[in-house]
Amino acid sequence: MSHTKLFIPGPVEVSPKTTQALTRPMMGHRSKDFQALYGRIMPMLQQVFSTSQPVFLSTSSAWGVMEGSIRNLVTQKVLNCCCGAFSDKWYDVSLACGKQAEALKVEWGQPITAEMVDERLAAGGFDAVTLVHNETSTGVLNPLKEIAAVVKKHPGVSLIVDTVSSFSAVPTPFDELGVDVMLLGTQKALALPPGMALFAISDAALAKAATVKDRGYYFDFVEFRKNADNLMTPSTPVIPLIYALESKLEDILAEGLEPRYARHAALNDLVHGWVRRQGFEFLAPEGYRSKSLTCVKNNLGIDTAKLVSIMKKDHAMAIDGGYGKIKGTTFRLSNMGDETAETIGELIAALDDSIRKL
Repeated sequence: MSHTKLFIPGPVEVSPKTTQALTRPMMGHRSKDFQALYGRIMPMLQQVFSTSQPVFLSTSSAWGVMEGSIRNLVTQKVLNCCCGAFSDKWYDVSLACGKQAEALKVEWGQPITAEMVDERLAAGGFDAVTLVHNETSTGVLNPLKEIAAVVKKHPGVSLIVDTVSSFSAVPTPFDELGVDVMLLGTQKALALPPGMALFAISDAALAKAATVKDRGYYFDFVEFRKNADNLMTPSTPVIPLIYALESKLEDILAEGLEPRYARHAALNDLVHGWVRRQGFEFLAPEGYRSKSLTCVKNNLGIDTAKLVSIMKKDHAMAIDGGYGKIKGTTFRLSNMGDETAETIGELIAALDDSIRKL
C-alpha cells in the first residue's frame, strides 16, 4: 500500500513498532490485566510528566479535557490567552460552557507574555487562566515558566495548560512549574495515533473541582482521581492506544528526556536553516519559536497549495499549507515525534526539489 509520510503538525508519523503495539490482544477494561497495564505505565508517565501526581487517561481528544478543565475549575471568570486558532477556540469553548470569560488577545504569530497575564489578573475577578503552550497554528512557543510564575502571585487562580505539541519535545515539568492542569493529546509530539488525552491535576485543582456542582460526568476530575487510585478509568478506555502508549514511553525513556529535547531542538534548527536559505521568514519572533514545528511566513508569495500538491505527488510527503485565517500566507513543517536528522534531511531535499518546480 502506498504511504504518504506525514510532516504535518499532527497527526504525525507513527512508527512500525508503535503500530505493532496497537495489535496486541484485547482485554477486559475492568480486569486485573488492565490494572496491571495501567500500573506499568503510571510510573513512566509520572517520569515523563515530572510529577508525583497520578496521570490520567481520557478516551477523547485533548479538547475533551480542555472543556473539562473549564467545567471543573471555573466558577468566577476565566482568562483565555489567545494567540492563534487553538487558543482562540478555548475562549469560544469557555463561553459555550456558560462561563464568564475574557480573551487576552494578541496578533497571530505573537506570544503571550507573563507581563500581559499579570496585568490582566491584577484587575481581579479571575479564578482560572488557560494557555496553549505551543500554539500549533502559528508556531509560537509561549513562555510557560514565566507565565506560571506570575499566576502564582494571584491566589486562587488555576493555571490550565495545553501541551499538545510541546510535551516531550521541550521540558514541561509539572510539579516544578506548579501548574494546575497539564494536558495533551497523543497524536503530536508523542507520535501516537489520535484518540486519547493524558493529563495531570494539582491537589489544589482537585480540591477545587470537588466543590463545583455542575462539572459534568465524563470529564469529572474527581471521578478520574477515584478511578486512578484503583488503576482504572471512569469510562471505557481505548485499550489499543494504551498498549501503544506503553511502547512509546519505553522508547522515550530509553532515549532519555534530555536527549529527546536536544534531538527536537537540533531537527528544528535544520528546518530553520532551510527556511533562511530559501529566503523565507518566520511567523513567530526570535525567542518564541516552537521546537516541534515551524510556521513559515510566505513572504516570497509562492503558491502554497501547489507546493503541498507537489510534495505529495512527487515525494509522498504531506506538509501543511497553513491553518485558519493564515492559510496560504504561511505553511507549516513538523519535526516532532520520531524524526531523525536523516528523515528531516529527506524532507528538506524534497522541499528543495518541489520549490524548483513551482
